[in-house]
Amino acid sequence: MSSDPSSTSETSPNPVEETSTEPAPATDVAPAPTDSYTKLAMRNMVRKGKRSLVEFGLTSVGLLALLIGLSYLTR
Repeated sequence: MSSDPSSTSETSPNPVEETSTEPAPATDVAPAPTDSYTKLAMRNMVRKGKRSLVEFGLTSVGLLALLIGLSYLTR
């Protein structure tokens, strides 16, 4: 039927599946987290309040400097 010599069985298109002896990994070992990414990020920000405020301030100053620099270069 099939002229391909590498094919070992006509019923299974993938011979690796037949020879695999490893058990399938369990999908229910670690349940998915119930909190959303946003909720976890907000909880982390509240826990590290001062560091979050400092990083937010640095990001704001950096973005403002970038915008002012670009506007100066493109005037």
